Amino acid sequence: MWASRHLVTWQSNFDSCKCQIGSDSMSDNPSPFFDPPTLRVIDAAINRACEGLRVVEDYARMILDDSHLTERLKSLRHRLVECVAPFNASDRLMSRDTLHDVGTTISNDSEFSRESNSGVIQANMARVQQSLRTIEEYAKTLNVEIAKKLEPLRYQSYALEKALLTTVLSLGNLQNAKLYVLLDGCENLESFRATVEQVVAGGVDMIQLRDKRLSVRNLLERGKVLNDICRHAGVRWVANDRADLCMAAGADGVHVGQDDLPVHAARRIVGPGKLIGVSTHSIEQARQAVLDGANYIGVGPIFFSKTKSFYETVGLELAAQVAAEISLPAFAIGGIQLENLDSVLATGIKRVAVKGGVVENASPKAAAAKFKLATEEFTSE
Repeated sequence: MWASRHLVTWQSNFDSCKCQIGSDSMSDNPSPFFDPPTLRVIDAAINRACEGLRVVEDYARMILDDSHLTERLKSLRHRLVECVAPFNASDRLMSRDTLHDVGTTISNDSEFSRESNSGVIQANMARVQQSLRTIEEYAKTLNVEIAKKLEPLRYQSYALEKALLTTVLSLGNLQNAKLYVLLDGCENLESFRATVEQVVAGGVDMIQLRDKRLSVRNLLERGKVLNDICRHAGVRWVANDRADLCMAAGADGVHVGQDDLPVHAARRIVGPGKLIGVSTHSIEQARQAVLDGANYIGVGPIFFSKTKSFYETVGLELAAQVAAEISLPAFAIGGIQLENLDSVLATGIKRVAVKGGVVENASPKAAAAKFKLATEEFTSE
């Protein structure tokens, strides 16, 4: 409980501000949750949470150009404002005492140190989460229903932090990954080795080993060959569907479809250091993959393909929508050839995944080199 002299000071300030603000915007009767000391804590925490969300929202909006994550952050900020609306704004204002807040004179060097934009995100999301917890705890003393509404917002902030930081990390790791080639196991090990060496020499950035015909042991055998060649060349490779093959063969990651292991389950197997890619066939699936913590997405099928049967294609429209909304690395896939490559890249997608256009060519090396050059020239314009 406040000392009586603080109550007198607060009441004097309250009456003074009522006169300045006017009766239209300031109620003469305090809200049912009128408790100056508690409201002072809640008011400060609300301000900190909104400030932190705005900082991170500006990063998603102006640095990542990611409308999907920007909308999610903005929505969280608006839901927070709605949740705390029962705490009368006038009461909060009258409970505020910044000039006499002892915390304003306490600081440490870490508050002024940010090594990177990722550090800005981490610091401000921590600020948001801590503030939400403060509001939630003190709200329990005034209205438990408000506290119950705040708890899921805090959990959402954790999920958004993960999506943001995974996006930033993935953009860094895959910054130069423009050409992704899918390989099957070929007729035999020697043929497979020769094909891998060809596409690597052609400048491919990533390779996916995908073959539904081979036994697990034969896939592992191919995986070890692929791993040896890719390690020497500095090329990343991923296993299709099989998180166990990824770990056994030493792959850089695993790629999963909509009917395969979900991202969180695959992550438990491959750990934090591996890439996880997700096939997406709609904008909703692409958005969800971002929130699930995927490192990249495949977007397609753009066109019908000779190497894989599709019931339908998503066309260039989905590629354009993903490019406009999502900054997570995205590879257009499905029937992409040199002849239609420009139309794919014109959607804004900067990366492509190819199979037949490279491996079915008489010279996979030459085909890969042409794809790589065309992609780099188009995206650098």
